[in-house]
Formats: sequence, structure tokens, C-alpha cells
Amino acid sequence: MKARAITIAGSDPGGGAGIQADLKTFTAFKVYGMSAITSVTVQNTLGVRGAHNVPPPVVEEQMDAVLSDIGADAAKTGMLATAQVIRAVAGRLKAHGVKRLVVDPVMYAKSGHALLEPAAVGALIKELLPLALVITPNAPEAQRLSGVKVTDAASARRAARAIRALGPRYVLVKGGHLGGEVCEDLLFDGRSFTAHRSPRVNTRNTHGTGCTLSAAIAAGLALGADPREAVREGIAYVAGAIKQALPLGGGHGPLDHCWRMR
Repeated sequence: MKARAITIAGSDPGGGAGIQADLKTFTAFKVYGMSAITSVTVQNTLGVRGAHNVPPPVVEEQMDAVLSDIGADAAKTGMLATAQVIRAVAGRLKAHGVKRLVVDPVMYAKSGHALLEPAAVGALIKELLPLALVITPNAPEAQRLSGVKVTDAASARRAARAIRALGPRYVLVKGGHLGGEVCEDLLFDGRSFTAHRSPRVNTRNTHGTGCTLSAAIAAGLALGADPREAVREGIAYVAGAIKQALPLGGGHGPLDHCWRMR
């Protein structure tokens, strides 16, 4: 049977992030992709202009429709927006027995627009993190979840330990916000750290990198990879997509999600 994955996230009409990026990524990995939309955003490469959140019962209905019929070998969450949606999503994931879950704790767009209500962080920690097989925070998100100011590899390790204590089995603290010629992503499994280092590409076209990475990891898990392998393959995929990024629009252009299919 073909591997299946579902993304539970917001919609990006520009196609560079959100469920559009996730579904492209699933396809690049030859995984059948499904989606439950949590928010209809209004955005382009220049930034987010607004967001219209989907009522929690409608999010639940979308998840129930596809998971009860098609099923999923893995799932990922992205923009969830509100505490009510987080609780709804967590409840349906548990009801359908989804075990291989990647949580991308989306809090802000690259433009700085808030994509998660401040009051919802507690619900994210309480309801969703204990269900996560892998969580993929960037430095600001790791800082918000852990209370540790993340400025370098040492503080990223401290934050990863604190986040791991909240329930997820694997914590990947991404290094894209930390600067330097090399981007270091740190994976913590509760015992040891694995550092994934990639040369930093000099480009402004990085819209949707976080969405794409978490989707790539979910695709790997759906295909049967263990979390360490899924993370390694996901990082390699994103590195290639950034190198081939598309100079579209007047702001941060999208990645090339199809680069490995050529």
C-alpha cells in the first residue's frame, strides 16, 4: 500500500509555505498527501496580510473524513492558530491512533506576523507536545517553549533538553536563525545529540523552509524511516530545495520543492 501522510496546517495562497508546500513535499517523496486546513491566510512573498481561522469543529470534520477512510502512516502539524484548534487536533489524532506525528510549532511568519495566539502556547505544550514523535522548533520557537534564550549551539542544547522533558521523543532545534556560515540543526533523542551541519546558502528565497522540513520528515516517517534517518533525509532535501530556490515575487521567494524529481 502506498505511504500516506496528512498535514494539518494553514493555507498559503502563494504556494511557498503551509499545506501547499507540505503537499508538494509529500509528492516529491512519492507519499500520498492529504490535508486538513486550520486557517486560510492572505499572504505572498512580501508577508502575511491576514488570516481567517477555520472553526475547530470543521478542522475535526476534515480530519475525521480522511483518517477514517484513507488513513495515514504519519502526520504533521503546522499553523494551528488557537488553543481551541490545538485541542481539537490533539483529540482527533488520539482518536485515530496516529503515532508518527511531527509538530512544527509555528508561531510567527518570516515577516513577523503572529500565526499562533499567545494564549495558545500553553495548549500546544500540554495537548500536542506529548503526542509528538518529532518536534522541529526554530530558535525563537525553542526559546518560547523552553524559557531558554537560544543564541548559540550550547543554549540550543539546553533548550532541547527542556523541550524533550515536555513530552516529544525527538527534538530538532533548527539553526537557521542563529547566523554564521554553517547552519547547525541539533537533534536530541533524550540521550545524545546529533549535529547536522549544512553550508549556509546566500539567498533571500527561503519562504516555507520550516513547513517543508517538517513535511519532509513526516514523509520519511510515512515511508518507514526511523526518526534519525527521516530527519537526516529531510535536512538534505531542504538544503537542495534552498539551493534551487525560485526567485519569484518581490520578497522571500519559495523553495523549489520539485528539485529532486528532475
